[in-house]
Amino acid sequence: MLPSDNKQGSLFDRLTEGVLRRIAGRTSRRDVLTKMGGAVAAAPAFMLLPVSRADAAATAKPKAQTPFGAKAQAKDDQACDYWRYCAIDGNLCTSCGGGTHTCPPGTAPSPTSWIGSCYNPQDGNSYMIAYRDCCGQDSCNEVTCLNTDGDQPSYRPMANNDIIWCFGTGTSEMYNCSTAAVVGKAS
Repeated sequence: MLPSDNKQGSLFDRLTEGVLRRIAGRTSRRDVLTKMGGAVAAAPAFMLLPVSRADAAATAKPKAQTPFGAKAQAKDDQACDYWRYCAIDGNLCTSCGGGTHTCPPGTAPSPTSWIGSCYNPQDGNSYMIAYRDCCGQDSCNEVTCLNTDGDQPSYRPMANNDIIWCFGTGTSEMYNCSTAAVVGKAS
């Protein structure tokens, strides 16, 4: 060992001893045990603290939650596997002269609708969709779909796609087709 190493070692030893003596003079054994016990008891609570997972969310690719969502497409709104049609039961207004959210000429939208939550494979998000029947003319029967994602029994009518919603339109209660309007992003 070199003489200079011994001096540095003794300086370090003196500093460490001085710090420890000051701590020992200000605290008791009971105080140290209390603080250590508190730290041990609080350690599991660190897992409950909120953590920013922005990096993980940016790198993780969202997945479809349902079998329909896994095979849904975002290009052809006249096909039953179009992403907005995950809970539609009826004729597509897009094939009857209307649009995904507009009724064909000569029909009127029902005042009520049923809802669904559909996965959009194009952007990887899920959206709330309001399905509304268009009423007043006979059924066009061009493209008829029966998709049941999230379909509920008829005692939960807001999520049941078997009910004809044409009551209260002020026109004939005759069913024509169904629209699928995006209400907003599902959380």
